[in-house]
Amino acid sequence: MVEITSIDLLRGWPSADLLPTSILEEASKRVLNDPALSTPSLSYGDEPGYEPLRESIATWLLQQYNTPWTVPERICISGGASQNLACILQVFTDPTYTRNVYLVAPTYHLVCRIFEDNGFVGRLRAIPEDDDGVDIAYLEASLAKHEMESNGSDQKATKRPQVAQKHYKNIIYTVPTFSNPSGRTTSLDRRQQLVRLARKYDALIIADDIYDFIQWNSTDTNPPPPLIPRIVDIDHVLDGGPTTPFGNAISNASFSKILAPGLRTGWTEATPTFIRGLSQCGSSVSGGAPSQFVASVIAQTLRNGTLQDHIEKVLIPSYKRRYQATLCAIERYLLPLGVVLEGKTKGPMQGGYFVYFLLPPCILAKEFVLRASQDEAVLIADGNMFEVHGDEDAVPARHGVRICFAWEQEDFLAEGLRRLGKVLASMLEPEPSVVNGRSAINRISIES
Repeated sequence: MVEITSIDLLRGWPSADLLPTSILEEASKRVLNDPALSTPSLSYGDEPGYEPLRESIATWLLQQYNTPWTVPERICISGGASQNLACILQVFTDPTYTRNVYLVAPTYHLVCRIFEDNGFVGRLRAIPEDDDGVDIAYLEASLAKHEMESNGSDQKATKRPQVAQKHYKNIIYTVPTFSNPSGRTTSLDRRQQLVRLARKYDALIIADDIYDFIQWNSTDTNPPPPLIPRIVDIDHVLDGGPTTPFGNAISNASFSKILAPGLRTGWTEATPTFIRGLSQCGSSVSGGAPSQFVASVIAQTLRNGTLQDHIEKVLIPSYKRRYQATLCAIERYLLPLGVVLEGKTKGPMQGGYFVYFLLPPCILAKEFVLRASQDEAVLIADGNMFEVHGDEDAVPARHGVRICFAWEQEDFLAEGLRRLGKVLASMLEPEPSVVNGRSAINRISIES
């Protein structure tokens, strides 16, 4: 049997061809060759993070979102979105006081463990979404139900009060723009409703905004679509602004998808009071700001514009081609077999890393993924991965499949989807009604 080339449509990483090694090399040399830059970058940093990077991020975000309130005091540097989520939970939740974590589902498959590690095993709640984002009515019903069940009998927090620290009663986790895995983007109206709901039920919205800058217009002639206001910005202005100094929404962002995941550097934007509390997380106070040296390198790429150029001239054109090639192949090889695409794939606003589709009801994703790997050497993600731990039946994803178009070589995307079409067609073929010879007797014996 001839071995065929493996095609990886599972890994949610940027392609190795898109890693900006020359940009990072130039920025690193600039830092290391100047003692005024190298000394602070190689030392322990201030808890909120490397100040020149905070300043550069604030300037960049102001330009992107037209948010004059985005200032360095609202920015805290992190060791990436995942590490930052853990720090947020350490400072702003208490498992004896915080009731539940609500996750828009299907959800990012590795996030459940972070919540469970912080004491929320058995208290993760799946909230469904549609093409406009989180189902607000479903979420409010769940929040109200648990509010009624508590009936004012909330236990006191056991964590010792710290400077600029607040414990929220509820946590809401979402990837509002080009969600992983569904690729959906939450509408402006739903974002506003979500903020009002968070204020009503003392909830903190943790918005993973890591795909915001990877977007494009579906046509070549129109300019890029405007960015939808982030939930953290809506919280800043909606109905007069935050109802507490801490606010009810934060933006959790990262350089992993726009520079390189190995840099392990990101940032939070929130109210100055929230940022002060987050910067006093024990690991930051003890070890100083995370990613101090890398932060100094990234600051150079923002200040000289090489990061912005990389996004605009390298990443977006490549991901747009990849996305369109993936959609064309799905339409050719899978839609005729009964596959249904999720999300607004034909809208003017496109982006992110993923395409998500549903298999015909008679096909389970887990079986399809196994057959794709065994028969055609194609790796993909089945929907079961993205169900919320402990609440799987609330929003089941047993027929869902996620395709990542960011990692594999561009020329292999269509071939991978052709092979998936071949697998699905074989799984949909009816079994022969007549089997000749002894095999028929054996089959009857086995089935009886």
